[in-house]
Amino acid sequence: MDFQSIFHFFENTSLITYIVLAWLSVYFILSFSILFSRLMLINKWMQDESQALEALMRGERDLSQSASILKKCIEIDETKMNIYKNSVEKKATIGLTWLSIIASTSPFIGLFGTVISILETFGGLEMQNSLSIIAPKISEALVATGCGILVAIPAYSFHLIIKRKAYELINILDSEIKVLVSSTKA
Repeated sequence: MDFQSIFHFFENTSLITYIVLAWLSVYFILSFSILFSRLMLINKWMQDESQALEALMRGERDLSQSASILKKCIEIDETKMNIYKNSVEKKATIGLTWLSIIASTSPFIGLFGTVISILETFGGLEMQNSLSIIAPKISEALVATGCGILVAIPAYSFHLIIKRKAYELINILDSEIKVLVSSTKA
């Protein structure tokens, strides 16, 4: 596919296809922005919490010098620490709902564009009485479906990546809480 065929596609496409492709473009950009923002935040938190856990495992019990979220707890209280852990989980998973929406609706948005384009093709066929117009128009119509799938696959993958990273972060926090609570019981 060369630039001339791409230019030809956009020159001959309908308003609905433009709207569908614009909508899918916004979804595509949103998916990547959610991925990068969440990964940067979660990776930073994981690094901080891993260091804090290592310090706890070495026998240190004062988290005030660490970057751990649990240092906000003045006293070792399991309930308060779990509340902090839950707030971290909530912040770490912001955007997962959007990724789910994008992953599940993008193929349907693309399919909608395809159906409208095919309907327009058959409407134009009625006036021209020529079957040679169908194949190129249907292939152009399928571009919208392909774009919908192209947007859905990364969004679904990003959802799983962020979900897994958040799970790992929460496990580190759970371990920190267990070490701190067990040290007060001993």
